[in-house]
Amino acid sequence: MTSDGPALTGIERPGGLRLFRSLERVAREEIVTAGTRVRRVRGQSFFRQGAVAHNFHVLLEGRVKLTQLTPEGQMVLLRLVVAGDAFGGVAALGNRTYPVSAVAAENCEALAWGGRTVDRLLRRHPQFAINLIEFLADRLHDMQARYEELATEQVEQRLARVLLRLVGRTGRRVESGVLVDVRLSRQDLAEMTGTTLFTVSRILSRWQDAGVIQSKRQRILVCHPHGLVSIAEALPGPNGGGAVPSDDRH
Repeated sequence: MTSDGPALTGIERPGGLRLFRSLERVAREEIVTAGTRVRRVRGQSFFRQGAVAHNFHVLLEGRVKLTQLTPEGQMVLLRLVVAGDAFGGVAALGNRTYPVSAVAAENCEALAWGGRTVDRLLRRHPQFAINLIEFLADRLHDMQARYEELATEQVEQRLARVLLRLVGRTGRRVESGVLVDVRLSRQDLAEMTGTTLFTVSRILSRWQDAGVIQSKRQRILVCHPHGLVSIAEALPGPNGGGAVPSDDRH
């Protein structure tokens, strides 16, 4: 790891900006300067599930997969971290282990703070402490929502919710709709929804035929966001929208 001084670019994006919300610029620059730049090439890990949690990160560039190995040996993709997002928050809580693995999906750069550094900064800047608590609470809420979806919803609903979350975090308006502005393979989507590549491919093809999305070259364009919402909420929609039959639960 090498330290290159302040780097505000990534935290100026929406996710990072939230973590630094309501902080004066002097305080924000102090926090950023206290961090260390960490670079990873595609396939390298920032940390592994079960390892002692040393560092809290904000991603400046690239994309990181947060994965978890279940007791049954299945690898589940829990979240795609994009530039501006924070990850590894348990390191801010003291002597903890990482509940997930963080692996670079492409070449990445992040800012990292060790647990002791985070503790010092939290004591110096109460607003930063409040922002971090809100961040951790949001992550806990997201995790609970994911488990609830896996337990109670059919796969088409889960896939729609995943895409809607990605639209909210990375969506970019274009002439034909909203582009999910991150490269995303169908295998990624399958892991994020707890289903198979075959099922995801079949559902996306059906949605494309219905005019809800366009999918090509690992990019998804949402042409009809309200149609996607109808599917997520299992409401009647155009061209037979809504959830798939119960035999397609997994």
